[in-house]
Amino acid sequence: MSSNLHPMLNVAIKAARAAGAIINRAALDVEAVRISQKQINDFVTEVDHASEQAIIETLLTAYPGHGILAEESGSERGAKHSDYVWIIDPLDGTTNFIHGFPVYCVSIALAVKGKVEHAVVYDPTRNDLFTATRGRGAFLNERRIRVSKRTRLGECLVSTGFPFRPGDNFKQYMAMMGDVMQRTAGLRRPGAAALDLAYVAAGFTDGFFETGLSIWDVAAGGLLVTEAGGLVGNFTGEADYLEQRECLAGSPRIYGQLVGLLGKYSKFASAGDKAAVRQATEEGDAQPEAPADDAGAADGDGGE
Repeated sequence: MSSNLHPMLNVAIKAARAAGAIINRAALDVEAVRISQKQINDFVTEVDHASEQAIIETLLTAYPGHGILAEESGSERGAKHSDYVWIIDPLDGTTNFIHGFPVYCVSIALAVKGKVEHAVVYDPTRNDLFTATRGRGAFLNERRIRVSKRTRLGECLVSTGFPFRPGDNFKQYMAMMGDVMQRTAGLRRPGAAALDLAYVAAGFTDGFFETGLSIWDVAAGGLLVTEAGGLVGNFTGEADYLEQRECLAGSPRIYGQLVGLLGKYSKFASAGDKAAVRQATEEGDAQPEAPADDAGAADGDGGE
């Protein structure tokens, strides 16, 4: 921990590293981890619970008067009406974790009167620590990070998350992916939204979009992006995205181009845009399949 950091950020780092140690120990024998299912394709493990417990105990030991909003335990712990609320995802990327696929992270943010002021995203498999404090910039392992300088969407690598819950609109998501894939250098689906946002902040990817996200998925990563010089909002470009269940992020020029592509798919889009999307999706269903030899790989890198 650094003496130059805000004390609350230092405590968040301590909590994230404690959780990361639990996750790394469990990853050594992931087949022994007990798993339960919250809903179809939505898993929780004993590691999620142990990680969350370690985070909450660390935070409340330092700040017993603060509130807690955590993925697994909600707001059961902490002060109920505090202006200071810690927003916690103890293991973002649980499905990756239980398969031994090493893309997952711990996400911790502190909101003060509803505005996120401090953020930590910790990747325990790489020991990568992303941090930000409002107005002080974003950092990876204490090195300042900035969003990508690319300005042409055709040169950009964009990350996303696929729908996986019952009731998700798969046809619409396929249309969104089609629009983005045809206009970018590549589309990726790593599987942990907080880490996806951290990668936008670091310039590893140029943009990110996903629907169905909760506040603990985006609170920390969103501050990382803005402190690294990027923009984050919903698909129509509005900045009040934390609890809207759709998130779009990128460097300013790329963000604007992605809003132009994806805005019509937003639940906040105009009625005319929504009708046009519905019509296009229905027409796509009616099209005959392309011959096999016309359906080659777009960029030849084998996908995910």
